[in-house]
Amino acid sequence: MGRPPRGSCAAFAAILALWSAACASAPASTRSPLLVSPKGHLVIVGGGPIPDAILDRFLALAGGKDARIVIFPMASEDPEAGVELTEDFRMLGARADRVVLTRAQADAEDAAKALEGVTGIWFGGGDQSRLTAVLHGTRTERAILERYREGAVVGGTSAGAAVMSTPVLTGDEKKPGGDRPRDKDSSDAWVTIARENVVTAEGFDLLPGAIVDQHFVRRRRNNRLLSLVLEHPDRVGVGIDESTALEVSPDGIWHVWGESVAVVFDARNSRITPPSARVLGAERVLLHVLPAGSTFDPRTGAVHLPAGLLKPS
Repeated sequence: MGRPPRGSCAAFAAILALWSAACASAPASTRSPLLVSPKGHLVIVGGGPIPDAILDRFLALAGGKDARIVIFPMASEDPEAGVELTEDFRMLGARADRVVLTRAQADAEDAAKALEGVTGIWFGGGDQSRLTAVLHGTRTERAILERYREGAVVGGTSAGAAVMSTPVLTGDEKKPGGDRPRDKDSSDAWVTIARENVVTAEGFDLLPGAIVDQHFVRRRRNNRLLSLVLEHPDRVGVGIDESTALEVSPDGIWHVWGESVAVVFDARNSRITPPSARVLGAERVLLHVLPAGSTFDPRTGAVHLPAGLLKPS
């Protein structure tokens, strides 16, 4: 994974200032929290080239030069996956280790104990099903959740973003093209909004009450996330584009970093066709398009866009 030129400290500080102002003005919660507040942060990247500011933010949350970071690359079949990122963190002064486990190893007590004292955990990209097949339900997964609760930052990109929630979008659909025949010259996927078409699996549920999708705008994944949100209207869907990150702070506020946007679908107050209906439909589904510097409170639905992007009233 190549790294683009490092961004300026001024730009970094400007975004942090926007976040601080937005969080200070966010209204108090009017709903039950979607999660029991942990002490750690999440940094969920939508794939693609990762801007330096995002990795710098992850490192800062992990403790900077005092950070101890573990990288799990098992979503990828590439034997070199995670090597470059490990070296990047080491060059920045952190202690970083690339850890490759089988499922049997992940369920061993010594692998779980090896995470004691870890301040940052990173899931690499690839196939999310490979990663959950190794870690889900193991002692290592429980240790990861415990480290997050105690204050470690957990991050991931692409497949490593998808596993943050449950259900996890596996990338498969049951009936490509739906009931209408797909153009034989088209290779497009997810051309329908349909019930019981999106194949899912169990994830790590680090972000309860949400469904995470990735490569979202670049790969035009609106249909699959919207379909799943309408089937699970108690969960907020968030599609994170490439080179973009969603940071979740211990207070539950979502912050957007990076070069594109995060798209939120919120159907919690929608009226949706019942499961007995053949057609999947809804009214009053909220849509938010959040560029860098935006915040979203999933408990209240409050959105704050960067002040510099808003027209004066």
